[in-house]
Amino acid sequence: MVFDCGVWCAKYLLCILNFIFFVLGTIIFGVGLWLAIDKHSLIALLKLVESERIEHFTQPQVIEQMAYALLVIGAVMFFMSLLGYLGAMRESRCLLSTYGTFLILLLVAELVAGGLAVFYKEKVRSESKKFLQTTITSYTLGENMDATSLMWNQLMGNFGCCGINDYHDFDESEAWKNTKGNRTIPEACCVLKDMAQMVPRDEDCTTNPSDANSYYKNGCYGVFTEWLIRQRELIIGVIVAGIVHLILVILAFALCKAFAKYDDMRL
Repeated sequence: MVFDCGVWCAKYLLCILNFIFFVLGTIIFGVGLWLAIDKHSLIALLKLVESERIEHFTQPQVIEQMAYALLVIGAVMFFMSLLGYLGAMRESRCLLSTYGTFLILLLVAELVAGGLAVFYKEKVRSESKKFLQTTITSYTLGENMDATSLMWNQLMGNFGCCGINDYHDFDESEAWKNTKGNRTIPEACCVLKDMAQMVPRDEDCTTNPSDANSYYKNGCYGVFTEWLIRQRELIIGVIVAGIVHLILVILAFALCKAFAKYDDMRL
């Protein structure tokens, strides 16, 4: 079918964008599938890398949870981009309208979530704290460390904080109580001299924490929230992602209209 320049550009722009997302989604899904099937080969590969920080990610539980997350993200990207790419290439109004509808639903969900977050700020704050509280109830140390525990260690070590409100939050975790020994706080709550190994500057920090050798009274929720507010790059990234999302919607329905017009002209 012969189109004018504008329709031709829109068609191939939509194809290119969706092809990029298709490739990224395929890679992400493939990596997730590989981790889910053969996590031990990744563990062996990572252990060849001379990095203490990477050793934290070689726990089977961490890799398994990471695999599931990658599978979901990759599958969504794969499905959505395939719809858009095939719809544009095959000039299918059905596929393009389905693709555009899914994008609109996703955009509406994002806008609704953002609006609710603004209008119900205190409720969102309360619910997010409750969610974090459920994650901290599985916090543990040693060989049984999972992705959640690793996330908490990295968060506390990098942001200089402890727990959600303070170190008392760890009392909700039976796994922490069973593995803490004589510790009062985890090593990640201390002022660290070695971030990779989570080695405290003061050897007595975990058993005798104070304001000088730890962050045990400094909750991560407030610290992380303040950090997010200061991140201009993150805000710009969200805006750019929203613009790209909107462009894809416009292109999908503009092409639907253009294809319908050219079909009528042929008849």
